[in-house]
Amino acid sequence: MFFKDECKITHSLRIVNKNVENPKKSVENQDDSIVIFVKHTRDTFKTNIMFATLIRKKVSNEKLANVFINGLWNACNTGFPMVAEFINEDPTFVASPEVKKDDDFEFVLIVMIGNISLLDGSFDGEQSMEVESLIYEKLAKIYDMSVFEFKSVVKDYRHLMSRLNAPSKNVIYGMSKTIFDKYTLYNYQDEYFQRMQVPNPLFLKRLDEIVENFVWDWEAFFKRYKMQ
Repeated sequence: MFFKDECKITHSLRIVNKNVENPKKSVENQDDSIVIFVKHTRDTFKTNIMFATLIRKKVSNEKLANVFINGLWNACNTGFPMVAEFINEDPTFVASPEVKKDDDFEFVLIVMIGNISLLDGSFDGEQSMEVESLIYEKLAKIYDMSVFEFKSVVKDYRHLMSRLNAPSKNVIYGMSKTIFDKYTLYNYQDEYFQRMQVPNPLFLKRLDEIVENFVWDWEAFFKRYKMQ
């Protein structure tokens, strides 16, 4: 079931100074008719990633990696202006952080890494490793890095997520806290939270609700697809 005000994503991926494989182009050239939808509700700033018109065919790990990257990247590019607006206007800040609507670099990276961290719970061990390896290779090209360099970045971000989120193991909470940290939102809070250098829990709860909608919906995916 889809929302009435769904809007089809038409943004292409931004490739960094390289003629690398464009995941969106790869998806569009597949036999499977894949359309990814994002719905923005201005009042709640929720983004719901949905799947439509999917022909019931088996999908390869290669194809899955392309769709995974393409879908999340487009959702982030389309949704981040709303996220920036939410942050800038949140009443818990005594001064607006003035996050620019095109300053989505950290947000996209955190969403990608958070979703990669959730792969293990969706596949068996061997397939999870293969899909993850393909995703690393493709993202390394997009970020103009070697696979080793990109994995090092992922390791650093995961370490930061873990430290900021301890003792919780909830990936969504970790993503929210890492977004807060990377956009240096601490000093826009009131004096108490500035001094403590921790996020206001009221703001963090609202951010968790937004971030949750940038998590890949594997349940919906597997209702439509079978893995090869």
